[in-house]
Amino acid sequence: MKTPPIVSPQEWEAARQELLVEEKELTRARDALAAKRRRMPWQAVEKEYEFDGPAGRVSLLDLFEGRRQLIVYRAFFEPGVTGWPDHACVGCSMVADHVGHLAHLNARDTTLVFASRAPQADIARVKARMRWTIPWYTITDDFDTDFGVDEWHGTNAFVRDGDSVFRTYFVNARGDEALGSTWSYLDMTALGRQETWEESPEGYPQTEPYAWWHWHDTYDDAEPARK
Repeated sequence: MKTPPIVSPQEWEAARQELLVEEKELTRARDALAAKRRRMPWQAVEKEYEFDGPAGRVSLLDLFEGRRQLIVYRAFFEPGVTGWPDHACVGCSMVADHVGHLAHLNARDTTLVFASRAPQADIARVKARMRWTIPWYTITDDFDTDFGVDEWHGTNAFVRDGDSVFRTYFVNARGDEALGSTWSYLDMTALGRQETWEESPEGYPQTEPYAWWHWHDTYDDAEPARK
């Protein structure tokens, strides 16, 4: 392996500062892209979709769990997929391993769920084995075909206005590999991180950064962080 040159601490810091300029540009570009996502048109979800869950049959609206936003990752766990019946697909399993504590997403009025075609009994068994706590539902109809995830994994974002549901964004392929943290999920949603520094359309919910952050086991005791 041909390694880079070995330099003094001063030269190393100079090289880091030079690269930091580009890194800051990337951060600003990422923020600008997220701002454009918040201005994406919404696609009305006209069909009624149903899923099997731990407590029985539920609708797409039910998956929101009363929150305003919903993120659905289509994980491949079903007959014919590598790993069945002991594991979900390797890549989808890595995505599950990277998901942060859901309490932080929930505090921003956002629910994250996974969906597969495996029966609930198999999902429960693999979740227990892998120590995953993500809500995980069984697709029973054309949801995967209609939202671009019938032959490949992908993540769809939705928002609701009362009982009306709208698709707001979709990412797949290498776009999924950046997901997992609270921030990466919020950045793909229609409302974003909902913090005052963000460049969002007028009237979007926003609070001061840091003010809404809590330990994940204390959100129930915290004051509501929404405006």
